[in-house]
Formats: sequence, structure tokens, C-alpha cells
Amino acid sequence: MSPVSPDASAMSGFHPSKKEQGRGLFLNFMPHLCNYPRRMTGNELIEFRTSTIHGTGGYARVDIATDTNLIEYVGKKIDKQEALRQCEAENPCVFYLDEEHDLDGNVEWNPARFLNHSCSPNAEAQDADGRIWIVALREIKAGEEVTFNYNYDLVDYREHPCRCGATNCVGYIVAEEFFPSVRPRSA
Repeated sequence: MSPVSPDASAMSGFHPSKKEQGRGLFLNFMPHLCNYPRRMTGNELIEFRTSTIHGTGGYARVDIATDTNLIEYVGKKIDKQEALRQCEAENPCVFYLDEEHDLDGNVEWNPARFLNHSCSPNAEAQDADGRIWIVALREIKAGEEVTFNYNYDLVDYREHPCRCGATNCVGYIVAEEFFPSVRPRSA
């Protein structure tokens, strides 16, 4: 799953790279700006509460095994024209599905939009037959915050500081492939 930064989605003729085609991309994903529902609900694996990273986050209710589907990222399926309108209107939860459609996850019934970014994530977004699941990359202990890398590209990356606190944090929300480009250099 290779998301891009919000501004890249607004570029005329935006298309994912060959590496990214057929896999989900965040076009404009900044959960801290999503509309908060009246009551946060999770599922049997994840509960949502105040995060030490940012705003609201998802926490494991129980110990979770590697490769477990944690929560589905849901929303309204929209065409590319509507996705561009949503991004221009600063909708922070538009997720790339395929060449024709995106997913508007800024809906009350999508608690997955509150999962936070980390430079050292314990989960990742995976496309399973057109459905986006957040899947455990490793064992996650009960009480641990569930995070994944939003995988933004380098377009305007300085506008997206990272607060994950991971030992390998590079200071910005970018894909791991860009860590060397943004990592602070030693003098």
C-alpha cells in the first residue's frame, strides 16, 4: 500500500506510479482533521480513545496475532472527479482504490480513520478484493496503539510533521522509501 501526500492528489492528471497501481493510496489522509463522531466505537480488537501520538487513536483490546485483519477502512465509493472535489475541499480521508474510484472515509461509521501514522508501524493497509483492511504486521499487545505508515510521498512533506515518537522517526509523515531523503543528517 503506497499512499501519496494530499497535494499530489490535486495535480492535474494524477496517476499512481507503476509500483503503486492496483494498490490503495491515501490521497488526502489526515485523520486528526476528520469529523469526530458523537461516540467512538471500535470492534472486538480495537477501541478508540485519546492518543499520545495525536488526537484520537486505536488501541488493541486484546493481544493480536501477526496478519490479523484488525479493522476495515470503510466509506463512500466515489469517482475520481468527486475525489478531486473532496481533496480540494480539504477532506482529509480520501483513499485511492483503483484507476476509476476512491473511497471517502470521512464518515461517522468509519472509526479506522482515527488510526495514527507511525514511522515504525505495527499494522499496514492492504487491499483485499477492493476492500481496504488494516492488518497487523507483527504481534500487537493489549493496550498498544495500532499504527500504520500513511506512506505520503515527498510533495510538501514539511507540511506533515510526524509525532509518532518511534526511535526511527524521521520527523515527517512519508513512506519508508523516503526516510533517507528526510532523515536529519548528522554533522
